[in-house]
Amino acid sequence: MAHHEIGRETSGITVAELAHRLGVAPATLRTWDRRYGLGPSTHEAGAHRRYSDEDLARLAAMRRLVVSGVPPQQAALIAKSAPVSIDEPLPLPTFQDREDVVAAIIRALHSIDSAFVEALIRREILSSGIIKTWNEILVPSLVTIGKQWEESGSGIEVEHLFSEIVKRIMRDCTNEIESPRNPKPVLLASIGEEHHCLAIHALAAALAEVNIATHFLGARTPVEALSDMVRKTHPPVIFLWAQLSKNADYSVMTALPALRPAPRLILGGPGWQVAQATGATVVDNLVEACELVGSTIGK
Repeated sequence: MAHHEIGRETSGITVAELAHRLGVAPATLRTWDRRYGLGPSTHEAGAHRRYSDEDLARLAAMRRLVVSGVPPQQAALIAKSAPVSIDEPLPLPTFQDREDVVAAIIRALHSIDSAFVEALIRREILSSGIIKTWNEILVPSLVTIGKQWEESGSGIEVEHLFSEIVKRIMRDCTNEIESPRNPKPVLLASIGEEHHCLAIHALAAALAEVNIATHFLGARTPVEALSDMVRKTHPPVIFLWAQLSKNADYSVMTALPALRPAPRLILGGPGWQVAQATGATVVDNLVEACELVGSTIGK
């Protein structure tokens, strides 16, 4: 649960109220009090134990750290020693490797702690860039979520939550571009009935990192709408995504308007077959897509 969701008028709340707000059992709060000293900071004789705003902030930090995989004893030390306020973001733990980051994201998603997931992804992007974060953090997280859904038949809400977080972050990164090197933006779309579009959100953000502007048409873009957009904007590059083979509409090769100079057509996603992609280039990953777009546009 995000720190701003907790509420400000919380001075003197009970164990049951606090447990509900944090999404933990009252017994867990009592254990944290007994073992780690993370209980109410004040207690009046003869009165029920009640938690202050500062207590709440520290326990929210404790929960955040435990969910992210930090051992409870270490999490308690951090929560007690760091200056914590309900007006400040909750602390982000450090991780030894990428697998730990992915595991922390999955745990936080199942706890519906979207603020933690978003903050963690943004930190990874700042330190490693869009492409490495996509390949090493986001794709493995998506694969894990998909497997969990296939095996259990539940958890589709986790996939939707994660997708919306990733889209929001990628849109923010795309909007940060200030001086594009291409006067005519690259055109990005998911073709036909393809509703998957996270990859092209990531591509738009990765291109923005190298100052390449894009027009983003998103999911389920009909060939007719694509053709109209090409005619109106004359993009130097058109990138079309197809996750599933049934959505790979090869009629687009001949349906697009003939322009001079002709836009470069790039196809991405496992749905496309190279043998059928006459007049287009099929790329296997985000790195290839960015390099090809960049080389087409030039410096």
